[in-house]
Amino acid sequence: MRPIRRPDAVLVQAVIAGALSFAHLHDLAAAAGQSGWKPWAYPVSVDLLLVAAWHRLRTSRAAGEPARSAWTWFMVALAASLGANVATAGLLDLDHVPAWLRILVAGWPALAFLGGTLLVHSPGHSVAPVEPDTATEQPPAVEAVIERDDVAEPEPEIDAAPALPSPELEPVPEPAPEPEPAPVSVPPALIAHARKVADDYRARTGYPIDADTLRARLGVPPLMANAIAAQLA
Repeated sequence: MRPIRRPDAVLVQAVIAGALSFAHLHDLAAAAGQSGWKPWAYPVSVDLLLVAAWHRLRTSRAAGEPARSAWTWFMVALAASLGANVATAGLLDLDHVPAWLRILVAGWPALAFLGGTLLVHSPGHSVAPVEPDTATEQPPAVEAVIERDDVAEPEPEIDAAPALPSPELEPVPEPAPEPEPAPVSVPPALIAHARKVADDYRARTGYPIDADTLRARLGVPPLMANAIAAQLA
């Protein structure tokens, strides 16, 4: 479920105030002799200068730079907006606008253009980083000379001790051979059965049966399986 968006009271108030200020500036410009699209451009020009000055003011404060120029143009734009709001409140006859107000309205575009240009293109007071001077003179290296008055005499050579005879290694006795296993006696009946199994294996595979297969088929010990395989060979 999407959350229900409620209108922001501050945003609504800002929209209403901006619309009223826009309308007052438009009415004042139209009363001062501006016709066509020109009365609609004056409110935009005043508001943009106000926003640009405020942005420049915050940027200068964050950078630690002086903000006199930004404050000046902010007050000029604020005075133009407040003046239009007050002038259209019934204190001024819009049917007979005085000449000085017509002059101010006619000269506002040039003033706003100058203020916006100075706010945008004013250089910042940035301090260039100071690079350390690496070309410092280093004192020449002084070579230490060590003088030796006494010369060490060579030590007398020591005769090498006679080599001792190496001990003779005793022969290692060979392990005794393992006794051969005693022959396993196989019953004749088991040999007969084993022969049948061997014949069946040869008939199916074509090869003689080996001791491991024979042991697995008969289930006898390895020695007995080897003895039976020897008798069947």
